[in-house]
Amino acid sequence: MSRAVEETNRRMLRARDAMDRDYAQPLDVPALARIAHVSPAHFARTFRATFGETPHRYLQRRRVERAMFLLRETDRSVTDISFAVGFTSPGTFSRTFHAIVGRSPRTYRREAVAAGVPTCFMMAYSRPHT
Repeated sequence: MSRAVEETNRRMLRARDAMDRDYAQPLDVPALARIAHVSPAHFARTFRATFGETPHRYLQRRRVERAMFLLRETDRSVTDISFAVGFTSPGTFSRTFHAIVGRSPRTYRREAVAAGVPTCFMMAYSRPHT
């Protein structure tokens, strides 16, 4: 692997780590590109080539994964969870959640609680596969 490829990978990982850490914050491509020290267009292309999905889709998936945990493990309302994980609209949250998980947040919560399966199995089974 060339030095240039290593540096590019490091920059993309730096931005992805920021998304993992600050998923609830409003992060857009220009802000992430600044973290990676590249232009927004270059960042979007390179991120997709490196990780197989757009930065926006990656961030949505991370937010939904966190929401899945909160739906399983807390009694917080779906609306409260949607804002806590970084969505600005409960409708957008529900639509995105359904697109990634295949069920509405309320249905997911009901099925997750009813299952009574050990957490490690539930996490493996319920991880979004998009």
